[in-house]
Formats: sequence, structure tokens, C-alpha cells
Amino acid sequence: MELDAAAKAALDPSRPNVARVWDYWLGGKNHFAADREQAERMWQVFPRAGQLARENRQFLDRAVSYVAGQGIRQFIDVGAGLPTVLNTHEIAQREAPSSKVAYVDNDPVVVRHAEALLATHPSVIALRGDARDPLEILSDPGLLGLVDLAAPVCVVLCAVLHFLDAGAASKTATAFVRAIAPGSYVIMSVGTGEDPDVIRRFEAEYQAARLHSFSLAEFTGFFDGLTVVPPGLLPAQDWRADEAAGRREPPIGYFLVGVGRKEA
Repeated sequence: MELDAAAKAALDPSRPNVARVWDYWLGGKNHFAADREQAERMWQVFPRAGQLARENRQFLDRAVSYVAGQGIRQFIDVGAGLPTVLNTHEIAQREAPSSKVAYVDNDPVVVRHAEALLATHPSVIALRGDARDPLEILSDPGLLGLVDLAAPVCVVLCAVLHFLDAGAASKTATAFVRAIAPGSYVIMSVGTGEDPDVIRRFEAEYQAARLHSFSLAEFTGFFDGLTVVPPGLLPAQDWRADEAAGRREPPIGYFLVGVGRKEA
């Protein structure tokens, strides 16, 4: 894969990269001083950013474990970012070593990093693809060489749909739901509930596409064609979490999450 000028610039360790900032928040090791400094500046705008990243990743752990426990052995993680901690393939293969995982991201730097980090995992691949074009992702020869789309699969759309507006996010979710086989699952999470002014200032530091905050009604629409798995659509910290901790009032900004199953 040949990198364009922007991608080559992103490889420069003196310049921050969004995926490496996210890795830093999650406690990973694939970041540089510039990324850590960027993460600290973003914390100044939104102090809960790191906590939200961790809550979302902990939800991913519980959700992938649940789906793998239902017998699913194929996963497509769209907008995956860098392999860091609690990765989809590690979670799935913890439950079933035969699990196959395709990571997809539109950042060529992320794909390059992932290819290097996952080189020793023959059942795990990294592909370049855009969440806005599900059919291109699902027709990628590399993906089709690993994943059998005629069999049940799990599509992971965690912390990626809020980079799209409501219409585009709905189209993406709908396209994946229509394309996957009956018995498949979709795991989704989106940011919600934050003050618009904070979001705009956070975007300026994030150096990424515009962020969108979705209501519960909008998020519910993304599950059209799916049966929502109990306990339903909830803040990330409450989805199948330790019941002894009790339900808590969600903070002003949080991840709204859910898992859906495509019935026959």
C-alpha cells in the first residue's frame, strides 16, 4: 500500500495522530510524545475523554465475549483504530481460538501499524476501508479470503458512526444489516449527550472529521432489521456490567451502546 503525503506526514513521530492519541487514552504503547501532548490538550477541553474511551473499550470486551459465546467465529471491526488493549481478536480468541477477525480503517497509517503488529496472527487481517462504503468493505478480496459472508458474522461499529451525520450513519448501519447472513450480530456504540460547544472545541483539537451526538431515538433507528439483545440500548458502563455496582445516572457525555441480532 503506497502512502499519500498526508499519511507519510502522520508517520512522523513529531506530529500527533488521532489513532495514537486514542491508544494513549486506552493505556497502549503505540504512541509518541507528540501524541501524549495532544491527548493532554484534549483532556483540557473534555476531561472525561480518556474515561469514555476506556468505558467504550470495556463494553467492546463484554459485547464481543457475549457474541463469541453465541457461537460466532467471524468478526469485522470497522473503524478499528490501532491495535491497543482489549482488541477484538484477543477477546474473540480468548473465547474461541478459531475466531477470525478483519480490522478495517480508512487511515492508511492505522492499517500499516496494524499489519506490522498483527503479522504473527494468520487469522487476523487489517484492511483499508471507509465506514461510509460498507459494500466496498464487504467485497474486498482480502476480507473475502478470510470471512465467509454466507455464514453468520459479527460487524463491530464502535465509536465510528458518530463521525457521520445521522443520515449517513443510518445508511451505513442499514447496509451492513442487509448484507450479513441471518444469525449475524452487530455491535454499535456512539457518543451522545455532550454540550455542542464542548464538541466543537474538542473537534478542533481532535484534528478529525466532525463529531455528531446522537439521541436514543436516532441510535435505536440504527438497529432496524435487528433484534436488540438484552439489556437493550444503554450507556456503555451499564451494558451487562457487574450488577453489584448498580445502575448509575449517566454523565453529561457518554457512549450509548447496544448489540443486535439478525433473525432468520
